[in-house]
Amino acid sequence: MSSISSVGSSASAISNAITGSSSAGSTASSGGSGSEVANISGTGLLSTLGLGSGLDVSSIISALVSASEAGPQQQITNQTNSDNAQIAGLSALSTALTGLQTALSELTSSTTYQTYDATFSANSTSASGVGTATTLPDASPGSYSIDVSQLATAQTSISSPVSSGAAVGGGSLDITVGKNSMDLTVSSTDDLETIATNINNASDNPGVTASVVAGNNGEQLVLTSTETGTANAFTVSAGSDSSSGLTALASQLNSPGTGAAQNAELTVDGIPVTSASNDVTGALTGVTMDLTSTGSSTLTVAQSTTPISTAVNDFVTAYNTYNSEVSELASYNTSTGQAGVLLGDPTLNSIQNQLSEVMSSTVKGNSIGSLASLGITRNSDGSLSLNTETLDNALSSSPSTVQNLFASSNGIATQLSGLVTNYNSSSGILATRINDLNSDVSNLATQQTALNTRMATYQQQLVKQYTSLDTLMSSLNNTSSYLTELEKQSSSSS
Repeated sequence: MSSISSVGSSASAISNAITGSSSAGSTASSGGSGSEVANISGTGLLSTLGLGSGLDVSSIISALVSASEAGPQQQITNQTNSDNAQIAGLSALSTALTGLQTALSELTSSTTYQTYDATFSANSTSASGVGTATTLPDASPGSYSIDVSQLATAQTSISSPVSSGAAVGGGSLDITVGKNSMDLTVSSTDDLETIATNINNASDNPGVTASVVAGNNGEQLVLTSTETGTANAFTVSAGSDSSSGLTALASQLNSPGTGAAQNAELTVDGIPVTSASNDVTGALTGVTMDLTSTGSSTLTVAQSTTPISTAVNDFVTAYNTYNSEVSELASYNTSTGQAGVLLGDPTLNSIQNQLSEVMSSTVKGNSIGSLASLGITRNSDGSLSLNTETLDNALSSSPSTVQNLFASSNGIATQLSGLVTNYNSSSGILATRINDLNSDVSNLATQQTALNTRMATYQQQLVKQYTSLDTLMSSLNNTSSYLTELEKQSSSSS
């Protein structure tokens, strides 16, 4: 009986030795190792193990692998989740700063402060005076006396009437505008409608349009310059081989009479100006006058404060959007203990401190001095409020002072823009941190793959060890059975 007991204790010792050595042989694990055990079990390999030893080998191996993987897997999972949360938070912060940067660009752009309104005063014939005007950023504010004596017109020539559909006669027509001309062949059967169509469709048309008017006395061809001014007047002549009818038509069209082209003629503060077009450019720098009638009117060019007011409002809106996002990222719920992903983040804290410092600063040499004096104040939650009346008064008093407050070299918007760029450019602090975190996530994925490989190898080692154990235990059991049988036979014989 002592021999049989010895066999049982040996099996227990072997099992304990294998279990202990296997557990000590692994230092890392993966989230995928548990599934590896399940896969092997599914093949029937683990289910057949233990038949010789009587042990629950599948559960033992699963427990050993899980215990080995738990620590390293938890570290990888926790760090990956932390990195991804920071990436999401920093990306949201970058997006909010991008919106703020757009508004700051508007506040620092020279175009915002170089927009002008130009209007004509009413006169006795029109509420809009002699026309309308538009400006460019290089316009100069001021009032100008405009006296228009003549509007620019295009040349119009009209032929004598002929019967509807009557042929004019063959030959050719030469139509010239300035240095450009066309030579149109006219068939002996062509009527005015055909001639007009051919003029309009000619690829070398020098700048005229033709039409036919059916009047009481018959059809008449009307030829008009496409542009106004004497430089765009046209001449018409018939070729030497043309019929008398076509020659007469050319002569009629070459004599505009009251339809002669003329330039616009006006004075600006008494200075004579001539223009081929009623859109007069060059007379006043940065101003285009669109003349619609003759007469006298005063043109007033003044800086428009609307773009400045819009830019300030856009800045306040963009900052409040940024502030709302930051409040969420750095929040803490005392009831649930839930913290924002960037609570206590050094980069966010640095941005907030520097933005606050600039927005609370004073621009030296500026009579307004600060955002608060312009009507932009901070609320208890960090958002901004705008007193539009205070802003309007400042703009009415001195738009250039408002410009200096924001867009000078040491202006508040200029400083804020440089600060945001430092953090949010493609090579800025935020991009660098996000890139570093992405690299860390990539490295963690590599560690995860390595851990999965180690756990799969470790599991296979356990399977081999327990296979050997089963073989040994089966042999010991056979020996035990044999010894028991011998013992029974010995007892019977005695």
